[in-house]
Amino acid sequence: MNKLIDLAGKNASVAFSGSRIMQLSRSCCRDFLAVLVFAPAALLLSPAALLVSPSILFVSPSAMASEGGVHLDAAPINQTDVVSLQSGARTFANYCLNCHSASLMRWNRLMELGLTEAQIKDNLMFSGDKVGELMNVAMNRKDGQKWFGAAPPDLSVIARARGADWLYGYLRGFYRDSARPTGWNNTVYENVGMPNPLWQLQGERVRVEQAAKGGDGKGGEAGHGGAMKTVKYEMVKPGSLTPGQYDETVRDLVNFLVYVGEPAATSRKQIGIIVLLFLLALWPLAYLLKREYWKDVH
Repeated sequence: MNKLIDLAGKNASVAFSGSRIMQLSRSCCRDFLAVLVFAPAALLLSPAALLVSPSILFVSPSAMASEGGVHLDAAPINQTDVVSLQSGARTFANYCLNCHSASLMRWNRLMELGLTEAQIKDNLMFSGDKVGELMNVAMNRKDGQKWFGAAPPDLSVIARARGADWLYGYLRGFYRDSARPTGWNNTVYENVGMPNPLWQLQGERVRVEQAAKGGDGKGGEAGHGGAMKTVKYEMVKPGSLTPGQYDETVRDLVNFLVYVGEPAATSRKQIGIIVLLFLLALWPLAYLLKREYWKDVH
């Protein structure tokens, strides 16, 4: 009697398990097909999100600078401009890599910019390191802190942390200031400890403050007699480049720093577009499969 009870219990358990498995399998198939059908509809909204996201990404540097009343010009960078990236790599190796490292970047990644291994060794590497090594510098952090008041930061992800607009304004904002230990100051980063590494290219500017009358014609600001000040930056010693050429050099350098922050950004975006197109093409097939699967269910 006990055996019959056990057997009946086993058969009932088997029947219950089989029914439950069928329900679970149908539920999984239904959820999977629903995702395939409705996901492209959500992806259709993604271009709008992609258009909005860059503005969100660049809000923080602008807001950070606007707190001090500084206007940031938009950096005219283009990650597909290989010539600009090569020029930026040259400027970075000659003027930045003496103090700043890029310890998350390897020299051989520059071969993705159309440079050969021989060109990298002959024109960009001055320490005799191997092409597969990281972009490190010989100066240690203690010496950097002693000489500049703060250790020069690593520039591997500086473009992602600060933003391209901030870097573009910062590198164009140096001027002479005798009150500073290094003799330099900056319009974007006030009382900066870093001297101008590109002063031979840009030249030397000085800050000039002039008193100006208020717009009410009474010689003061809003008629209260308070003198307004206008600030100008005058070139006292021209550099080897014209202002337009210097802006192009800074643009190329910022473009390269953005590339260093994420070398695979361009290919990642291209792959993303291909994936979106593939999912859109798969949508009709998934919808037809759903109709065929459920036509006899209800």
